[in-house]
Formats: sequence, structure tokens, C-alpha cells
Amino acid sequence: MGKMGEDAREARLTHRDCLRKVLAGDPTPWVPNYELGCWGQTVQRWYDEGLPQEKSCVGRVDMFEGEPLFRLDRRAFARLDTKMHPPFEYKVIEETDRHITARHASGIVTRALKTGTVRGTRMSMDTYLAFPVTDRASWNDVKRRYNPDAIFRYPFWWDEMARMWRDRDYPVCLLGNATFGLYSQLRSWVGTENISYMFYDDPALVEEMVEFNADFLLRLCERALRDVRFDYFNFFEDCAGKGGPLFGPELFRRFFMKPYKRIVERFRKAGITSFWVDCDGNFEPLIPLWMECGINVFWPLEQASGMNPRRLKKKYGKDIVLCGGLDKMEIARGRDAIRRELESKIPPLLELGGYIPHMDHAIPPEISFADMMYYIELKLKLTGRG
Repeated sequence: MGKMGEDAREARLTHRDCLRKVLAGDPTPWVPNYELGCWGQTVQRWYDEGLPQEKSCVGRVDMFEGEPLFRLDRRAFARLDTKMHPPFEYKVIEETDRHITARHASGIVTRALKTGTVRGTRMSMDTYLAFPVTDRASWNDVKRRYNPDAIFRYPFWWDEMARMWRDRDYPVCLLGNATFGLYSQLRSWVGTENISYMFYDDPALVEEMVEFNADFLLRLCERALRDVRFDYFNFFEDCAGKGGPLFGPELFRRFFMKPYKRIVERFRKAGITSFWVDCDGNFEPLIPLWMECGINVFWPLEQASGMNPRRLKKKYGKDIVLCGGLDKMEIARGRDAIRRELESKIPPLLELGGYIPHMDHAIPPEISFADMMYYIELKLKLTGRG
């Protein structure tokens, strides 16, 4: 086949085909267009600046699944229910003009700033005051709320969804983007500070919780793995800050290595070939350990934490795939800064292969609607879609 014929064949790649080639580190004529979504304050600013609501789904849909105005590519997610059932009863403990303190369905008690909340997005993180697991007795109460065989854990229309996905031309991820993690679930049950102590004070309980969590996931997903051939699975961990991970390699190997490998091995047998980790902060010390577990895709690469995608790609080569790494605060500085940021990263990273460019977290309200449109058009041009 001549070059023109090869080019034509490559240009006909479906989104699913293209993503699979990117995940394998192979060259492609274009790469998928993804973003992480917006703050509520961002959406409101864009509406105020003239975002045509009748031509956009921004603010109405999960942008992970695609969005027409920004030409975001379609993805689907098998959104199985991994939450507590029965949930804790929501209870307002205290409310003032500025704050509301409440216990949520997860059993977590928070104090939230009411001022500045727009479209459900607060301008600052809640203060976390209490968590549902403090000892073995409270753990026994929590774990009874995780029956993987409960009928409501699958969408009512699951069989129809599975049939629709058999001949799809877009990728489908098992579970959602912020649905399951080994460390992140411990943090939700116990709290960041408390689990940091529990690793040492009661390691047997930590091991039991991690193994229970892995067993729950594997039992929950058996039906889905029989019904659908998924393109990837995403672990949601968020286990690092600006200075590094919240736990080190020794704790990783003791508590997480075995269950990660067990999950990856089972899912590989079902045809899943790509495993992602969503982690904010600087998680670089954990990359080799995750790779040892079979995880090969890392995102969103927060630039304020020093997660430089060019350096990481040169260090690990085709063994990893990177998504994100475009500095959202540079995008907020206007067109000259946008052009410098995109042109300095996208072409060299695409040349190395195994890279999908998007902002390094959700789109903040500092970015104007006009600059967002400029950013999207330039990104599409640099990724072969212009």
C-alpha cells in the first residue's frame, strides 16, 4: 500500500482504535480530545461572557463523556454503584450564616463554607472533622454496608447498555473516574491523618480493610467482565501532595502491592489491557511500584507539584502513557501563554508517543470563555484535529 493509502487508512481510525494505539505507545495521525470538567464558578463565568447555552452541554453533563462545543471525544463508563448501602443518614449538626457542619451519606462529618458556592462547587475544600471508621467495631458496622451482590449496584438497564457497547467505536472504562481506589477508600473510611497512624498502630486492621475492598471490587465486577470487553480500568487514588506521596514505598509494598496485582491479573484475563491511576500531587516515587503492579497510565500530572510530562516520558519511555500536564494557570494567562504552554509540550510529547494532552486538573474560573475556545482550537490543531 502506498503512502496515500496508508494515510487514508490511518485517518479512518475510530476513537477506540486511536486510543488503543496511543495506550500502546504507537504513532497515530491524531489523539483523543479529553478534559476533566469545570468548576461551577467557571461555568457561570462563561455563561456571563456569552457561552451559548443552547449549543453547549457544559454545566449539564459529565465532560468526561464528551462535549460538542469543545469537540471533546465520547467515552463511556460502566458506572456500577460502589457506595455504602444503607448510607448514613444525612444530618445537619450546626449551621451558621457562613458554614454548615453535617454528617454525609458516607459517614464523614465536614464543615463547609457556604459563601461563594456556585452550581454545587465551593471555593475551598471542606474541613473534615470525623470519619466512620475509628476501630474494629466501627469497621464491622461499615463493612456490612458493602454487599457486592445487591441488585441496585448495576444500572437497571445494564443488559441494554452491554448490548450497545458490543459494536461501539468509542472506548468504555470499567467503573467511573473517581469510583475505586485502594488508598483513597481507606482515606474515605478513616481519614488521611488517622490512616497514617493506623498503618503503624493497627496494621492488621488496615490489611483487612484493603483486602475486603479488593474482594468487594472483584465480586462486584464479575458480571460486567462477562458482558463487556472494556478498554481500560481507572484507579482513583489522590494519595500525594505537592511535596510527595502520603505514604512511602515500604508501606506500598506491605499493604497495596498484592491487592493491586490481584485486581490487575483478574481484569487482564477478562481482556482489559490498560490500567490508569488518577492521582493529584507529586506521586513520582510511586510510579515504579505501580508499574510493577501492571499499571501503565498516569494522570493528571499537576504542574504545581512538578509532574513534568516531558521529563517523565524521557525517563520511562514507552513503558508509561501520560495524560494531562498542561498547566491550567498558564492557560489562564491569555493567548501568548497558552501558545507557549501548548507548543512547548504537545509536539515533543506526541513525537515520543503515549501521550494525551489536557489540563492538569478541572478548568478553574480564572480561564475566560474566549481563552478556553482558543486553547481548544490550538490543541486540536497540534494534535492533528484542526
